[in-house]
Formats: sequence, structure tokens, C-alpha cells
Amino acid sequence: MSSPAAPGFIRYLAAKKGLDDRSLNRQVWDHLVRAVRDRPDSAPLRVLEVGCGIGTMIERLLDRGLLTRAAYTGVDVEPEFIRAAAQRLHGYAAGRQVPLTVEAGGSMLFATPAQDVRITLEAADLFDFLDREPKKAAWDLLVAHAVLDLIDLPTALPRLLSRLVPGGLFYFTLNFDGATILEPPIDPDLDALIEALYHRTMDTRRSQGRPSGSSRTGRRLFGRLQEAGARLIAAGSSDWVVFPGPDSYPGDEAYFLHHIIDTIGQALHGHPELAGRSLPAWIAQRHRQVEARKLIYIAHQLDFLGYIEEKEL
Repeated sequence: MSSPAAPGFIRYLAAKKGLDDRSLNRQVWDHLVRAVRDRPDSAPLRVLEVGCGIGTMIERLLDRGLLTRAAYTGVDVEPEFIRAAAQRLHGYAAGRQVPLTVEAGGSMLFATPAQDVRITLEAADLFDFLDREPKKAAWDLLVAHAVLDLIDLPTALPRLLSRLVPGGLFYFTLNFDGATILEPPIDPDLDALIEALYHRTMDTRRSQGRPSGSSRTGRRLFGRLQEAGARLIAAGSSDWVVFPGPDSYPGDEAYFLHHIIDTIGQALHGHPELAGRSLPAWIAQRHRQVEARKLIYIAHQLDFLGYIEEKEL
């Protein structure tokens, strides 16, 4: 697979912003809005987003008015993503003619008559970040957007949830759950084999010597959250559905599709089970389907909202 820090990957993250916007489960989002609105604490909402990427989720939280008084911390392992997120936030504020003040230490203050949000972005490995933070550090809302299917749930989830205050909320979105659909078919048997092998690469992926993700993260989160002592408020599908409209694909989503196809090709390059099968020809035909505005892409995903119970003394 291409390096996540490559410029093409940054463009991919930007290209899917609109797709993510329309894919997020509305019921789960509405429950989040009510839970934040009804919280009894009048102090600023402390938000931690892990794997914040180029900052599209903080833009979404600001745009949709979820954050009024808040302290948001975004962490991502890629410094290039953090730099891109800072640049996007400056552009976001300028486009809305809202002052964005950079404070000592690099935090940014986003202030309007309706919002007072302090934003801190940090390039750090998730586990290093958690190890470095004081044990008493805690957040009211933990966000993980399209990231939990890239890490080892049994290792990471309990550590993440332990940093929430009692009653603290978690919002875990776009968790992949075992279906990659490309239409129209090329060769049904080959299509099915490529999908199965591609998913297997997710199940066997390792990062820094550790297991890194699963093709069935969505369904497994139900059990993993229960094991970690979390309570679910809402869950629902957040499938990506990309198809050409009357004129073309929305926004930059043709590029998004080309990136997905290349990702599959790179993941399966030289795979022994595809020996004698023309993967390059299959990849090339999928690219041509995009150019001809014929490719339809669906990925099954799930969103979750829940909280950590207050422990009895």
C-alpha cells in the first residue's frame, strides 16, 4: 500500500470528506448531539480524537454546531497530516471570516459569538501519547473516525476507554465490517476471490510488530465494548455508497475511487492465490469503469455511540 503520508493519500482523505458527511449514521449522530447537549457539567467539553488525520472531523463538529465551549485535542501518527489539518483549519476559519488565534504552544482558538473552541493538534503515536499523558488526564468525549479498523482492538480499546471520565462518551465511526462491493462485475469468481483476499490482508496486517486491524471490526466492536465495560447508546450502518450522478461523481470522488482500486492492487500484488489470474488487467478495467462513470462502490461500515459507566464506590 502507498505511504499514508504521501500527498496522494492526503488528497484521498480530503476527497472522502463529503462521502463521510453523507455516510455517517444520522440516528447515532442525533443521539450524540442530545448526549452532549444534556450533559450536566457546564465546564468546556474535553474532546480527544485519535487518528484525526487532516482534521475533517473537527471541521464537521464545528460546522454542525456540536462544539460550543470545548477543548479539542487531535492526535495522529503522521506529522504531514497534522500540518495539513492546521492549514485546513486556517482555511476553514478564513472562509467563514472567523478569527483563529494561534496561542503560545501552538494551540488554536476558534472563537465566534456561539463557539469558543481551543484546538490542539499533535503528531504522536497513539500508545506513546497515552503513555506520556498523566494518568489523571481524562476526556468527556472520545472520537475515533475511520480508524479503529486499523488498530488492534483488544490492545487499544481498553486503554482508550480508560481515559474517559465516568459517564464519558465515545463516538466511533466508519468502522469497516466485511463487505467491499464493486459493480458492475468483471468476472464474478475473480471478483469474489479478490474481495476475500483483500479482506484477508486487513486481518493479517501488522504495524510496528503489532496486529493492526480487522476486516470485521464493526461487528466485533459490540463484544469488545461490552468486555471493556462500556454501554451502547446507539449503533447503525454508515456505508460508503459511491455512484455517478447525471454529470459525474460528486466532488473529487472519482479520485477517491481510483485510490481505492490502487490500494486493492497494491495489497494483492504478487499474491500466490492470484497466480495465473490477471490482477493488473482487473485493476485496469476497474479504472476504466471509473473513467467511463460506470463504477459503483459500496463498503459496509458501522457507527457506535456509548458511554463509560460511573463506578460504584
